[in-house]
Amino acid sequence: MELLILPLLIGFAVDCLLGDPRWLPHPIRLFGWLIAWFEKRFNQGNHRKLKGALTSVLLVGGTWLLLFLLFGWLKSFPTIYLMIASAGVFFGLANRSLIYESWLVIRALQRDGLEAGRKQLSYIVGRDTTKLNEQQIRTAVLETMAENLSDGVIAPLFFYALGGVPGLFAFKMASTLDSMIAYKSERFKSYGCFAARLDDLLNLIPARLTALLMVLVSLSWSGLTHIFRYGHQHASPNAGYPESALAGILKCRFGGPNVYHGKMVEKPYIGHHQKQITTRDFWMAAYVNTATAVVMVGGIVAVYLTCI
Repeated sequence: MELLILPLLIGFAVDCLLGDPRWLPHPIRLFGWLIAWFEKRFNQGNHRKLKGALTSVLLVGGTWLLLFLLFGWLKSFPTIYLMIASAGVFFGLANRSLIYESWLVIRALQRDGLEAGRKQLSYIVGRDTTKLNEQQIRTAVLETMAENLSDGVIAPLFFYALGGVPGLFAFKMASTLDSMIAYKSERFKSYGCFAARLDDLLNLIPARLTALLMVLVSLSWSGLTHIFRYGHQHASPNAGYPESALAGILKCRFGGPNVYHGKMVEKPYIGHHQKQITTRDFWMAAYVNTATAVVMVGGIVAVYLTCI
């Protein structure tokens, strides 16, 4: 119980209280440095797809193996194990920061106007924000909250449940690879191909689990029907499921055309209610995110206690 449940509860509680303080060194920055180092040396010449695949396997597998050996050794020192494992869970989750950064966009839009909202939104999304109107900004915030609830909270918890901190951080390495090199640009389309497919595979179950938990905590029949009607229509094999759930819960519409890296991307619409999105919708989404994370943690603890 000390080695499994307590780090989960402590790490999750600290994330809820603190989020990710920007002054605190974060292991994902090390992941980013490693990925950039490999990319600079191997994303050139022939066989880029093979080089990218080997890079992904080495970094994800190496992360898991190193932490598996470390925590295996630390089991002889329960107090130290508890402290480091709790810190690992804390660094592996991002729900408080996701909600806070999303709120900064809404607040900037309300206090300082459209340009401030566009600028703040550009820090958390990949699309071009320079021409978005108020409704599009609010829509982008909610889409980001739904998608990243899966990527940044439920998926890490899922892999913690399967493999402890080593499993959690192996997933985080795969996710960081996807965010850094899995683009369809000329530079990355071959080198990042394997990383993109690996991230899709790893998120297959967590994305659908996230959507179902969102419906559960909101008791929304509309959310459930939206999952089956719209979840598979997203360009991503996974992102559409939590987005569909939230669109159904809030009875709004996501998706549509957006500009990414200078190119217009025609994304399908998710949902059919063309209503104005308000700050109240943001707070409902914040509740859904928080409640979904709490239920996921509670479910993991219940499974652990049953097994013990």
